[in-house]
Amino acid sequence: MTKRFGFTLAEVLITLGIIGVVAAMTIPTLIANTNGAKFRSQFKKSISTLNQAGLMSQAQYDFDYAGTSAACNATVATAAAEHPESTMTFCAILNGTLTGQTYVGAPSNIKRNNNGTEAAYAFVSSKTLKDVGDYLAYTLADGSIVAFYKDAKACELPIGTQLTDAVIGDSGALKDCVGFIDVNGATLPNKEVTCTDDTKNTAANLLKVQEPCAVKNDANHMTDIFPIVFHDATVEPASAAAKYVLTTSK
Repeated sequence: MTKRFGFTLAEVLITLGIIGVVAAMTIPTLIANTNGAKFRSQFKKSISTLNQAGLMSQAQYDFDYAGTSAACNATVATAAAEHPESTMTFCAILNGTLTGQTYVGAPSNIKRNNNGTEAAYAFVSSKTLKDVGDYLAYTLADGSIVAFYKDAKACELPIGTQLTDAVIGDSGALKDCVGFIDVNGATLPNKEVTCTDDTKNTAANLLKVQEPCAVKNDANHMTDIFPIVFHDATVEPASAAAKYVLTTSK
């Protein structure tokens, strides 16, 4: 009687086929979970940095986002040189309190490699933000992009007033104080984070930051652009989905 040692070719091929099928099913999920965790962590870090900038400006220069009296200068070189000791603008606050940041002016000045050519930064998908050309942007030391509306100034939320869609909407008191963080820099997907329940993903519903919204940790919903609103010495999420990401751990 002949003894068998090892596996036949057919058995090896069948095993490899099974492994391939399992890998094809699980690897995309693992990648999405990894990216989702990275985006969530980076958003929390960036929003903390901006809050610290507002508090530091208030402590050192006696004004914060509410105390700004003018918009950033339209000339990039001039705005990049604004300082809170002489100018009360968003650019002055960030120039005077952050390290490793670069003011770039319009977000379209940020380029990404696109098959050997440089493509200007643009939104692939956004529900609540204005046209990307309406913002001014900084790149932070970690590569994330922070942008605010080009006319942003005097961003004050009256004491006792809740942050609602009426306040941050097109006719609200903070309509010019909404911006965004792209935690992934110019790299795709460049999509605004959205709720798992797609019925809540209209612009009007996403602006309802007080409404419940869950964000699934997948490539369709947990993405890299997070709307934010500046007011007083604070930066908060400006959409229901962004608020969910900030206030939950997973």
